[in-house]
Amino acid sequence: MKLSANFYLQEFISSDTATRNNIDNTPSPSIIGNLTILAQGLEHIREVLDNKTIHINSGYRCQELNTIIKGSKTSAHMQGYAADFICPSFGRPIDIVKKIVSSGIKFDQVIQEGTWVHISFDQKMRQEVLTANFNKTGTTYIKGIQETTYGT
Repeated sequence: MKLSANFYLQEFISSDTATRNNIDNTPSPSIIGNLTILAQGLEHIREVLDNKTIHINSGYRCQELNTIIKGSKTSAHMQGYAADFICPSFGRPIDIVKKIVSSGIKFDQVIQEGTWVHISFDQKMRQEVLTANFNKTGTTYIKGIQETTYGT
């Protein structure tokens, strides 16, 4: 099922973790509606990234899948509003986040999460920009765009 010009439902619901754990990650019709909003938002991001191909790492997560991967209990992924993605032909996640923020695209949340970018088009549209920092005690989030440290 095509959600937008360049995005298909399957790329938002595919999950190796769901397959390994025999989890049905099929979204409801209302979630598919939210995934369509997400796909349309990603079309705008694709445009500002010089129409480079975006690879979705994680999209929709049913509650069971979100629990197994230890996602936030309030994750926008569970509502179909969020995706984690990369765009290697454009550049590093920090460069992608900078481009999104400077573009004027309306979003709820964008996070530079190390080797990928998290974007949410939840209806809150807070324009929240965060950087994840990974360390031995867990992940912390800092407001704004910053170079990150890993495993320290």
